[in-house]
Amino acid sequence: MLIKHDLERIWFGCGNFGGIGSAPQLRHAGDSEEQALRLLDHARRVGLRRFDTANTYGGGASEIILGKWLLSQGASFRHSTQIATKVGNPHGCPPGETPLSRTQIAYHLDQSLSRLGVERIDLYYIHEFDRVTPLEETLGAMNRAVEAGKIDRFGVSNATLADVKAVRGLGGASLGSRFEYVQNEYNLLAVGDAQALVPYCAEHGLRYTAFSPLAGGLLTGKYRFGEEPPLGSRLAHAAEIYSGYFNEDSFAAIEQLRRSAVARHERMAEVALRFVLDTPGLDGLIIAPRRLEHFASMGIDHLA
Repeated sequence: MLIKHDLERIWFGCGNFGGIGSAPQLRHAGDSEEQALRLLDHARRVGLRRFDTANTYGGGASEIILGKWLLSQGASFRHSTQIATKVGNPHGCPPGETPLSRTQIAYHLDQSLSRLGVERIDLYYIHEFDRVTPLEETLGAMNRAVEAGKIDRFGVSNATLADVKAVRGLGGASLGSRFEYVQNEYNLLAVGDAQALVPYCAEHGLRYTAFSPLAGGLLTGKYRFGEEPPLGSRLAHAAEIYSGYFNEDSFAAIEQLRRSAVARHERMAEVALRFVLDTPGLDGLIIAPRRLEHFASMGIDHLA
């Protein structure tokens, strides 16, 4: 079961605010501002103090909603939180530009600061490597942001081991000292990073953070192999994102998880999160509940 100090390792993900992730075609399927604010209020009640978003989530709506909520919470609470956002998703890049060029980073960083209502981003991620912009240019832009006091810590997401090594090699003294986080998909059905990347991060003082620890809800047990997902569910709207999970091996692992949860008198989501948190060298994870009752299903409500 989750225990109280696990709260310090859990980030509240705002990727469903105003849309599902960054995809423009999924803006209709996201959480409304009213629902998002209720979720944020509850996240505070249960003791969560880390919040993760991106400049392209909901076309910018996620940062706007989070910023509005932070402003309403008062300065003392804001000083107790850690806010992470990202740049570099192709959906935020106009034609003729590359997502991680120096001009795009400078522009989107100022946009994120304005939306969030802060003077400095606590943690700023490369959302995706665009593979066109030279890494030296991207890291130079990040370094200038550090020197200007606009970001505190720096991280990379959707990264390979080679990406992480390249960033460490090219970061230089100033940015290298701020390079602290790696955020990738990791869960019971996606454990590829456990072999090399997670141990590498632990060895070099990088904090590996898992997104999608419940595999888009598959590890809660609410989906069945060969059956259509429930209307209105995440998978009903964005099945292609999780299509790699829809196979007999995955659902056999999900069934084993269900049996383990029953034997332990725990909920499947709670056991799935425990699996991630117990991975040696892994620092933390991101949850993205869409209803208040989801907190309890993850074993988080009773930790407050």
